[in-house]
Amino acid sequence: MARPRARAAAAPLPRATRRPLRAARFLPSPRSLAVGFGLLALGGGLYGIARETSAFAVDRIAVEGASPHVRAQVRHAAATLRGTSLLALDGGLLVRRLEALPTVVSAGYDRSFPHTLRIVVVPERPVAVLRQGSRAWLISARGRATAAVPSSAAPQLPRVWIPRTTHVVVGGFLPADHAAAVARSLALAGNLPAHVAGAQLRREGLVFRLRSGLELRLGDPTDIRLKLAIAGRALRVLPAGSAYLDVSVPGRPVAGSNPRVSGRG
Repeated sequence: MARPRARAAAAPLPRATRRPLRAARFLPSPRSLAVGFGLLALGGGLYGIARETSAFAVDRIAVEGASPHVRAQVRHAAATLRGTSLLALDGGLLVRRLEALPTVVSAGYDRSFPHTLRIVVVPERPVAVLRQGSRAWLISARGRATAAVPSSAAPQLPRVWIPRTTHVVVGGFLPADHAAAVARSLALAGNLPAHVAGAQLRREGLVFRLRSGLELRLGDPTDIRLKLAIAGRALRVLPAGSAYLDVSVPGRPVAGSNPRVSGRG
């Protein structure tokens, strides 16, 4: 008698399904939110208290980057901030106040907790004494009048004479067509192997008068760096007795013993 055949049947397995992630699992709990907002409120409250108390009050102003005279001016300008909290300091107002000083080009500050305000300044660099009759001012490399001074002040600096009609205000910039152009040119003359005693912008161009008495003629106040470089080389080999050196045409320097003769042409 034949045995019945066994039948094999495969039951389909259920497909694995991904359970959607619930956003709620990643949201902070109400307790966490309460703690977070509480810390924020506490921090804001402490900051507000620190602004209004003397915990971080300014009691020392340290100034860097300038001469003792300029540092004293900066400290005086910032003196009203003594007692002010470093946290309540209006930095923008401070910088504007300092950069309005005639002797300051730019300024920056840093809060050095708990009680020190540090200020770093870039000062104006005086390059000449501006003369107008009996009046005199220090003039910076940017053509800015930084201070009124006696006519005999700073004898090591060259003198620049200007017409009586030129309006000069301490802290103001001079007209670009005259003394300011001279000042910018003098700022580039530091590498000359001679001392500049005076400078003038004449009708025929810019002229430096050296301490030796020689006239250095630069022509139009353009390409000054190139002209001064050529003049520096020429001065080292200039014949004795020369009254002028003309580098107004940079490619053709001319020297002579008669100051009334022009080197152009």
